[in-house]
Amino acid sequence: MLTARNLKLLAFYPLLSISVLLLLPINSKASQNTQIKILVLGDSLAAGYGLDKSDSFPAVLEKHLLASGWNASIANGGVSGDTSAGGKNRLKWALTKKPDMVIVELGANDGLRGLNPNNTKENLASILTELQKRQILILLTGMIAPPNLGKTYGREFEKIYLDLANRFNVPLYKFFLEGVAGNPDLNQSDGIHPNRKGVNVIVERISPSVISVLKNLSKGHLRE
Repeated sequence: MLTARNLKLLAFYPLLSISVLLLLPINSKASQNTQIKILVLGDSLAAGYGLDKSDSFPAVLEKHLLASGWNASIANGGVSGDTSAGGKNRLKWALTKKPDMVIVELGANDGLRGLNPNNTKENLASILTELQKRQILILLTGMIAPPNLGKTYGREFEKIYLDLANRFNVPLYKFFLEGVAGNPDLNQSDGIHPNRKGVNVIVERISPSVISVLKNLSKGHLRE
């Protein structure tokens, strides 16, 4: 027999189910109906220096995610020659498209120029602070300083990313150029920027980390 109490319970359970569904992480099937916006905030490694636009890291990663069942749109926020300071200064403008996730790929030019690691760390910390303030999911990618700057500088520089990942509790992909740096077959003639093959290697290696972050993206986080 339906009582007033039973009617209240019947009304409550559908609401509970809806609330639970909104909190569930998005899986590959759900993502087919909900476009996820990703921004790659970076330098020439993200911009695709020396490559066709379709061969740049953001473009190739987008194709890879789509093929994996993720309805993702990736904006290329790479500026050739940019430092961590430059990335910090243009961050708010870069966020006007309201991304759900940001891949932070900055610091290579800081290392090449031998800039103070403490300054690089402060700039990246400012970026991470703003992203977390806006509740945007983050994948931080690390960089290694050129060996000619010495072991001490190299250790201090590499430590930047681990310290920040721990401080902000964000996932870290330790070295953006892992598997590509130093391999002539995977780099352009300058020996610094990856060629098409190199970009494909980067995407193959980093995509599990990207997908791991996406799995933590609830429907409630998605921005219109």
